[in-house]
Amino acid sequence: MNIQIFGAKKCFDTKKAERYFKERGIKYQLIDIKEKGLSKGEYQNVRQAVGGWEALLCTDCRDQDALALIKYSPDEDKDEKILENQQVLKTPIVRNGKLATVGYKPEIWKNWE
Repeated sequence: MNIQIFGAKKCFDTKKAERYFKERGIKYQLIDIKEKGLSKGEYQNVRQAVGGWEALLCTDCRDQDALALIKYSPDEDKDEKILENQQVLKTPIVRNGKLATVGYKPEIWKNWE
């Protein structure tokens, strides 16, 4: 397994995801989304794996203005706006190759093992 966890250091669910993999002895790479963020290719793979950009957005994020900008942008601009405003993404985003989840999903991760 090649686990990547994209999340924020202060995010409770990101910490729980880290603990989940650490307790099972599964190596993972933690990427602080505020410092590095998702690349365009990573974003597209995750978006495809979770069923679209809607599943990636955190509806109760702090930056409601950026969230509104994304929601009311034309469809062809949404991906670009999300990449520019990654603070609106729900965390953690956990990748295992082509597989990905958004949020704390141990019921899915156990099937990856």
